[in-house]
Amino acid sequence: MHNKSTAVADGSAKTETTVTEAAAQPPTKHTAVPQAPATSKSLTQATVVQADVAQSPPTRSAVAAAAPAQDSPVDANDQIAAGQDNSRGPAAAIAAGVRDGSLTATEVVETTLARIVAEHRNTNAFSVIRTDKARSEAALLEQRADLDVLPLAGVPIAIKHNLAVAGETMRCGSAATDTRPVADDHPVVRRLRAAGAVVVGLTTVPELGLWGTTDTPDRITGNPWNVARSAGGSSGGSAAAVAAGLVPIAHGNDGLGSIRIPAACCGVFGIKPGRHTVPAEIGLDAWSGMAENGVLATTVGDAALALSVLAARPDLAEVEPPGRLRIGLAVAPPSRFFPVDRHWTNAARTAASVAAAAGHLVEPTTLPYGDAMLSIFLRWLAVGCRDAAALPHPELLQPRTRRHLALGRKVARLRLVRPSQVDRVEARLLEYFERYDVVITPTLAGPPPKARAWHSRGWLANVLASARFSPFTPLWNLVGWPAASIPMGMHPDVGTPVAAQLAGPPGSESTLLRLAAQVESLHPWRRTIN
Repeated sequence: MHNKSTAVADGSAKTETTVTEAAAQPPTKHTAVPQAPATSKSLTQATVVQADVAQSPPTRSAVAAAAPAQDSPVDANDQIAAGQDNSRGPAAAIAAGVRDGSLTATEVVETTLARIVAEHRNTNAFSVIRTDKARSEAALLEQRADLDVLPLAGVPIAIKHNLAVAGETMRCGSAATDTRPVADDHPVVRRLRAAGAVVVGLTTVPELGLWGTTDTPDRITGNPWNVARSAGGSSGGSAAAVAAGLVPIAHGNDGLGSIRIPAACCGVFGIKPGRHTVPAEIGLDAWSGMAENGVLATTVGDAALALSVLAARPDLAEVEPPGRLRIGLAVAPPSRFFPVDRHWTNAARTAASVAAAAGHLVEPTTLPYGDAMLSIFLRWLAVGCRDAAALPHPELLQPRTRRHLALGRKVARLRLVRPSQVDRVEARLLEYFERYDVVITPTLAGPPPKARAWHSRGWLANVLASARFSPFTPLWNLVGWPAASIPMGMHPDVGTPVAAQLAGPPGSESTLLRLAAQVESLHPWRRTIN
C-alpha cells in the first residue's frame, strides 16, 4: 500500500552473476535476542523467535536464478575472519575517517560488500549487489580533489530498486517492467554520488511499490529482529539492510508510509520530507504528488546528513535541540475499524514523555482525520494506473496487482478522486497546527505481518494486512507534509521494534529532525541486530 515507480531485480542482467546459492532463499531460522532500552519498563522483554515463513524453500536451481545479481564474488569469509570491518558505525564517522585519511573508500566498500554477502541471506534485503561497480567507484572516489570536504565521503549506501541508477535495471519488484539497464542516475542518486557516497546495491521492493510487505517471486524480505515477520514495505529491503547493519544509510521512498512503515518494523529512523523538499520524479507523477524520496538510517544524525544532501540544504544536517515546542499526542486511530496494539500506543506515549522531560509542552489531543481514510484508499487504488499503462509487459503483473489496477481504473472512470477531498483535510490540519508545532502518534497499529509470499495471495488479503497495521502513516502523504518514525523499544510478545511517528506542517523537516535527535539522546535504541 505504498510507494511507486516502475522498477525488481530478478538476476536478468547478462553481465551479473549470483552471489551465493543460499542468498535468495526465504529467511532462514535465525535467533534474535533484541536489547530493549531500560527506560521503558513495558517494552523491555527480550524474546527468542524462530522463523516460520509460509513458503517452501526453493530448489537449488531456483535459488541460483533468484539470488541477488552481483558483478563478481567477494571473499567474505576471509575479510570477516580477519576483522577487517572498517565500515561499521555511523555514516558520519565513516565519512570523517575517509576525509582525514584514517580510512579509505576502498577499505570501507570492501568490508561492506563482504558483510552483505556473508549476512544478506538472513533477510534478503538486496536484489542487486554492485560488487565490481562499487569497487571501481570507490577507487575513483579516492582520486577526487575534493575528497576532504565531501559530507558522505566513502559512505556505502543502498538505493531502493525503483530509482534509476546508471547501468542498472529499474524493475520495481515486477516482471512486467523493462529488463534493460538505465542510462542515467536519478537526481537523488546524482546528489549522493556528488557528496561522496558509494552505491553498493539495490534493495528489494514489492511489485510497483504498492504493498505494505516486501516480497517477490524470488525472495521474501524478513525482519532482521525476527525473520518470521515482514520488514514492512515498500522500502522493506532498505530498512532491513540498515537494521541488519549491512549499510549505515539507505534510500527509500514513501507514497503512503513506505519509509516510515519499514523503519518502524525494523527499528531504524526514517523520514519522509514534505513536498518539493527533495526531487521526487518517481514514476510518471510520483503517485499524483503523494510519493517522496527520503532516507533510513541507524541514527537521526546520519538521516539528517543524508537528507541534507538529497535536499541540497546543508542546514538540515544541524540537529541541535529545538526551542520549546508545542506537541500534541494523538494515539487514537483514524477510524474505529483500526484497533491499536497497546505496545504501539505506549511507544507514542513514551516519545511524548521523553519530549516533555526535555522541556516541551505536550498534551493529549485528537487529530482531525475526518473522512481522510476514504480519500486515501481511493487514491491508493488509482495512483498506479498511469505508470502501469506504460509497462512493456503488463501481462506479467501479479494477480493482486492486476486486481488493484482494475479497481483503480474504475475509480478514475467514476471520478471518485477529487482535489476538494484533499483541500478539506488540509484545512482541518492547518487549523490544528495553529495550536501545535509537532504531533506524535504511533507509527503503526500493530506488529508487522508474517514474512510470507504475499505476492501469491489475493488482493483483499494484502489490503487487510496492510491496512490493519499501518493506518497512521498515509495522512501525511495525502497532504504532502513531512513525517518521521523513531524507534521506541521492542514489542515484548513479537520481538520486533515499536516506534512513534513525528509529523508537522510544511517546512518542518528541521524541527522534526532536531526533536528526534533530542529524543534519541534521552531514549537511545539498539542500532542494529548485528
